[in-house]
Amino acid sequence: MRILLVGAGGVGNAIAKIAARRDFYEAIVVSDYDLGRAQAAIAWVAARHGVEVAAKFSAAQIDASDPGNVTALALEHRATHVMNAVEPKFVPTVFAGTLAAGADYLDMAMSLSEPHHTFPHSEAGVKLGDDQFAQAPDWETSGRLALVGMGVEPGLSDVFARYAADHLFSEIDELGTRDGANLVVRDAAGNEIFAPSFSIWTTIEECLNPPVIWEKDKGWYTTEPFSEPEVFDFPEGIGRVECVNVEHEEVLLMPRWIDAKRVTFKYGLGNEFIGILKTLHQLGLDKTEPLTVRGADGPVQVAPRDVVAAGLPDPASIGPLMTGKTCAGVWVTGTGTDGRPREVYLYHVADNAWTMAEYESQCVVWQTALNPVIALELLATGVWRGRGVLGPEAFDAAPFLELMARPIAEGGYGQEWGLQDR
Repeated sequence: MRILLVGAGGVGNAIAKIAARRDFYEAIVVSDYDLGRAQAAIAWVAARHGVEVAAKFSAAQIDASDPGNVTALALEHRATHVMNAVEPKFVPTVFAGTLAAGADYLDMAMSLSEPHHTFPHSEAGVKLGDDQFAQAPDWETSGRLALVGMGVEPGLSDVFARYAADHLFSEIDELGTRDGANLVVRDAAGNEIFAPSFSIWTTIEECLNPPVIWEKDKGWYTTEPFSEPEVFDFPEGIGRVECVNVEHEEVLLMPRWIDAKRVTFKYGLGNEFIGILKTLHQLGLDKTEPLTVRGADGPVQVAPRDVVAAGLPDPASIGPLMTGKTCAGVWVTGTGTDGRPREVYLYHVADNAWTMAEYESQCVVWQTALNPVIALELLATGVWRGRGVLGPEAFDAAPFLELMARPIAEGGYGQEWGLQDR
């Protein structure tokens, strides 16, 4: 397996660091628009693991907005797999460039949605991933695989859902992805500051778009942002966090392969974060269309959302200032295999102190990066096989979770996952 990693930001950097401890690939090309970021990731690998391990890595400059550039770089390095670790706005170009290169594809976020023009808070318009699934026949004909939504959420959450359907339930009432954390970021003086732990560009997109819900008798429909608040009790000391509906890929993926009566996604944002997002929307600072503003050398075009992103700390840089844990998981209700009512929460927790000590990566980006590396290893070893455009639910979950939890000394990743009966 020869991997072209597109993007060396927080998640891409963590992917390289996690992969450096594995041996299932022949080569990894770390690419980024900023060549220095790609080189920095490889320098870390060399410093931590030695020049022999780093010799399997190389750095390259890439323009992810140009499918031809993606194709050319993949062909130049004989990539068998392209791992997309850039903003979801670049999904269409990286997706197209990969297919043209005859390589397989993975991403952690899918092609963007467009709200319904007339009834945005009741009817679905263009849904997350619609553009990619529309191209499934092209991938099937080419014999290539596009594994979409293979991060943590979506990704590990979808693996959990598949496992629950196959091993824990005979009938599922609801698959509810629930994400919560007790993370705090403080400045050098110890004051708590607003510093999102993930890309603010992506966070604005998923939180301010109309959330999507799926019900068996209605299909996909939308609601108001931040609707249906509920308090969810997260494990391992995180505790009770209020969660609200947010647009997310799980709701668009799970019903395609898993039989459930209802599928939801709720995120623990907190009142302060919700208030900031609402303010950004009211001021138009969530918009992606460029505006003309006065610059030092005359008028320039700039997107308001890019200004917000530029004004906040880089999520990849806040790890040393962050404390706490983050939890990703799926709450499942229905009928157990014994015919009795059952309610479980399958989850994985990442502790920022541990991820910083082991990888110098903050826990949110590290937890996201872990899962595509596991998926790549399963594909490399032939445990997972497929073609066309597929989500994580299309594959057997048991080998993934076994490899994830197996101790490092025994060839696994050493990441235990939990299952709580509630």
